[in-house]
Amino acid sequence: MKKAILIIILLVFVVGGFFGLRFYNKYYGNNIEKDGYVLIPHRASFKQILDSAAKYVDSKESFESVAKEKRLDEYFKAGRYYFQKGMGNSSLVNMIKAGNQTENSFRIGDFGDIYQMVGKVVKKTELDSLKFANDLNAIAIKKGYSNAEDLKKYFFIDTYNFFWTVTPKEFFKKFDDQYNEFWNSEKKAKEQQSGLTRDQIYALASIVYKESGGKKDEMRTIAGLYLNRYRKGMKLQSDPTVIYAINKQTNFKESIKRVLYKHLKTPSPYNTYANAGIPPGPICIVDKNSVEAVLNAEKNDYIFMCADPARFGYHKFTASAEQHAINAKAYQDWLNSKNIK
Repeated sequence: MKKAILIIILLVFVVGGFFGLRFYNKYYGNNIEKDGYVLIPHRASFKQILDSAAKYVDSKESFESVAKEKRLDEYFKAGRYYFQKGMGNSSLVNMIKAGNQTENSFRIGDFGDIYQMVGKVVKKTELDSLKFANDLNAIAIKKGYSNAEDLKKYFFIDTYNFFWTVTPKEFFKKFDDQYNEFWNSEKKAKEQQSGLTRDQIYALASIVYKESGGKKDEMRTIAGLYLNRYRKGMKLQSDPTVIYAINKQTNFKESIKRVLYKHLKTPSPYNTYANAGIPPGPICIVDKNSVEAVLNAEKNDYIFMCADPARFGYHKFTASAEQHAINAKAYQDWLNSKNIK
């Protein structure tokens, strides 16, 4: 009798363990075959969700079963979700229902215009470039500007994190807040002391950024040089403004490695060889260092600068036209020796 009872108890444990293990594996056991990101749009169908998850889950049937039980077909939040080894079906479904998506990183570089930036950014968002650009245009108009291109000064070169589902309004707010934080009372005071408008500061900062190649250690020197030219009524004669003028006319499809005399005649208000003064706006998105370099420009007597072939990416500065001619010839000879045209 006792033996029979023991057998029954053992069978109960075995059967219970079997079903318990199946239950555990179905809901909590690892069901990820490989790590990866699943993109779920706002109007995704249940089939779309299952199809997107299929390339990462081991058992598609168990995932679908748990998803149906937890009513994922009715309740889900759009997003970019990280499916990681070790996760079970219950965790996966709960993650999507709660909207616990993973941010993506965006590198904002020295784009020539906002629409170039939008073209890169939207590759990591749910929206297409036309929708994103139109919404930024609307934001610009609401701020009293003509279009999104006038928002260029709100952006700084850096790496930022956003969700795949970010809206243009949410996207811009991050930069609007950053812009307002940057322009604190101290910087506003320096802005007043400079005698420049904020648009002029950004335009000059963009020239400083391009001329320096983004290297912080020459920025204040370059800013001082261009302010000397500006205050003497000289043309700024900055090669990057010529390149920008040409690129703007060709929708940034032309690559110019060397500015030639024929380029200097390009008709554009941004061409500082053809026009005196500071351009009407920045020729690229800038970083904070270049704006601060203009606000804290080095006091020097430099008028001329020329790329230094002995120190790639750096320049030779001088107040002498004669010395500049020598520096310029050395650089031109170097370009010719490298067959750069």
